[in-house]
Amino acid sequence: MLNKLACSITHLLDARREGHSLPAGLYTREDVFQADLEVFFFSHWIYVGLECDVPEPGDATVIDISNTSLILLRDDDNEIRVVRNVCRHRGSRILDPGSTVVSKLVCPYHQWTYELNGELSYAPHMGKDFDKSCKSLKAVDFRSIGGLIYVCLSDNPPEDIADLENAMLDRLAPYDIRNAKVAHQIDVIEKGNWKLTMENNRECYHCSANHPELCVSFIDLDFGYDPESLSPADRQQAEEHFAMYNARTAAWEADGFPSATIEHTRNVETNFRSQRLIIAGAGESQTEDATAASSKLLGHMTRKDLGDMHLWGHNSWNHFMGDHAVTSMVIPLSPDKTLVRTKWLVHKDAVEGVDYDLEKLTHVWTETTEQDAELVARSYAGILDSAYEPGPYSRFSEGALDEFATWYIERMRAHGY
Repeated sequence: MLNKLACSITHLLDARREGHSLPAGLYTREDVFQADLEVFFFSHWIYVGLECDVPEPGDATVIDISNTSLILLRDDDNEIRVVRNVCRHRGSRILDPGSTVVSKLVCPYHQWTYELNGELSYAPHMGKDFDKSCKSLKAVDFRSIGGLIYVCLSDNPPEDIADLENAMLDRLAPYDIRNAKVAHQIDVIEKGNWKLTMENNRECYHCSANHPELCVSFIDLDFGYDPESLSPADRQQAEEHFAMYNARTAAWEADGFPSATIEHTRNVETNFRSQRLIIAGAGESQTEDATAASSKLLGHMTRKDLGDMHLWGHNSWNHFMGDHAVTSMVIPLSPDKTLVRTKWLVHKDAVEGVDYDLEKLTHVWTETTEQDAELVARSYAGILDSAYEPGPYSRFSEGALDEFATWYIERMRAHGY
């Protein structure tokens, strides 16, 4: 039988109307926030980083999710590891937040020392009968999907992560993200609930009015429109665009580049969507003039006309282009604060100032992320108001939001709420 807390959340879930945004409490309440962490960040697969975050043996970086701390590192055998940032002695944190280089993992408290594969190698003054073999750092279940690191903190991780792996293996291969490098990173704290951050990213209804830099290369029609609201000339233009889109997709696929839309967003555990999007204007990259930011293309790429390989997850969004990639990770901090960590990736041998200009590389998504942060804050402030009531999604432009809200309700119920 559900406890009182769960029943209270269940009432909110029951109150959600199909085709509408969520009841206010699902965005604002602390008990819901804690349930969200347990269900969506501790029981599902989440994106946490990249193999190229730790390019050399001894490279390590810490990812904190609420009270849980993980270490992503590369060991002496050049293998990726993800371990809990908790000493097996008395629980001290081993590494501080951020990135570092280590030869071993040494707990600062009592100097318990672990090899980079997590094995305990030194525990002073514990006696001859102390068995070090059972005190390795706790390993975390992870998958590297084309160089993107997904972890699951559950003892029973969803098996349909295989669907994501199968879908993205060929799509990501030409970009060779494992051998890219992080050219730049920014952390933005949005003043709103993590679900608002994800909802905002899953629609472009707001793009033309709020993202002038992005709209140079983004085509908002690709995210839906109401044909009856268009003039005959604009409707004809939209029809011509989608005819061209279908032809371009067919040509890409004929050339061996998977491009068609994959929707894995309802009646599933691992939520994702992928599609190769056309880039507007010059058609090369998401920059202020839609031309490539880096003359050295990513991985094995030889073409700049392959659009934007787009990948959504329930805590991430990613754009892979011929010259660079942009990845964003979402980590909830509280009901009203969300971390958005964005990274720009280039070829591992690309040199700043020679092969790419950092300002051109980062300008569009720096501006877009700041604009989105303001929109999320405005949305959250309105939801806190007693006048808020869930509003209808546009069936033309916000269908992905309805899918996300429906999936959210499904997964909460599957976990007993």
